Amino acid sequence: MRIPLLDLQAQYLTIKEEINEAIQNVLNSSVYILGPQMKTLEKEIAAFCGTKEAVAVGNGTDALVLTLKAFGIGPGDEVITTPFTFFASAETIAQVGATPVFVDIDPVTLNMDITQLEGKITSKTKAIIPVHIFGQMLDVEKIMEIAARHDLKVIEDAAQAIGAEYGGKKAGSIGHASTFSFFPTKNLGAYGDAGMIVTNDEDLAAQLRMLRFHGCKVKYYHDEIGYNSRLDELQAAILRVKLRYLDGWNEARREKAKVYDELLKDLPVILPGRDPQALSIYHLYVLRSLRREELMEALKKAGIACAVYYPVPLHLQHAFDNLGYQEGDFPVAEKACQEALAIPAYPELSRAAQEEICDVIKGVYCGK
Repeated sequence: MRIPLLDLQAQYLTIKEEINEAIQNVLNSSVYILGPQMKTLEKEIAAFCGTKEAVAVGNGTDALVLTLKAFGIGPGDEVITTPFTFFASAETIAQVGATPVFVDIDPVTLNMDITQLEGKITSKTKAIIPVHIFGQMLDVEKIMEIAARHDLKVIEDAAQAIGAEYGGKKAGSIGHASTFSFFPTKNLGAYGDAGMIVTNDEDLAAQLRMLRFHGCKVKYYHDEIGYNSRLDELQAAILRVKLRYLDGWNEARREKAKVYDELLKDLPVILPGRDPQALSIYHLYVLRSLRREELMEALKKAGIACAVYYPVPLHLQHAFDNLGYQEGDFPVAEKACQEALAIPAYPELSRAAQEEICDVIKGVYCGK
């Protein structure tokens, strides 16, 4: 594609010398697991998010599994989340033996519809996993109020939202624990898999550190059955370099979003909806259209990458057939899956490229 959905090569070239030096330093040290780069990254991420603790793990999916496990959630328990998100948000609930329970989404922001949340709580509910979809936070403090009334844990799935804010508070700083993915395509992306859990609960952090390393507090002495989920030194070193640029990159994404908002405002497409209290990092710029297939075909014909997020809502995934959900159960999420389309919005994208993308989109509606 002449215009990719994300250009990781362009990003790398802007920080090439720093990245190469960081990698070389790790190679020179010959320390690759549970070393100083990882420990320093944990401190830097905690400071960035405004939390007391950060625990580095192998990936964002493991971050959710380990957090659920640390909270003692398992068979017979229910965990509430959204059907409009990446599969891992609900998959991890099932992996610990609990049951995912879904709440439909807000038609504007596409985040969980908090007004429907309390009606889904039962005696089996143990936690809520709100997802900050596409980099826009939802009102976690309101969710925390609901959770407090029912003695529930709140785990922010902030995989797409590092640096996002709501009411001036950073993603990850409000829930009992919060998880991040540093998959290469994320706003803060590693050069492989990587993840992080942040929390203000020091005891929880200690439990998570034990779980990520085979249930060990001391090597070869296992207090419980754990996992092997450790962020390696190479990825930690790379992330430490990139973290220094994250605020600037996120601001650049917001600028790209403003350009699209202006250029596309008169077309019959739904632009990304905003909560006025939220500061989005635009992990993805997702517009919605009933003519999505035509848009995709036109964009790809012009050499412009685009992608559907998400083609099938989680309640209709075959992996969850056993839950008994049917088409029509969550109509807003189902409609979003039929309409949503992400277009390029990465920091290095030029104004000229954005204008070209918008001209193609306008051509679909204006018959050009």
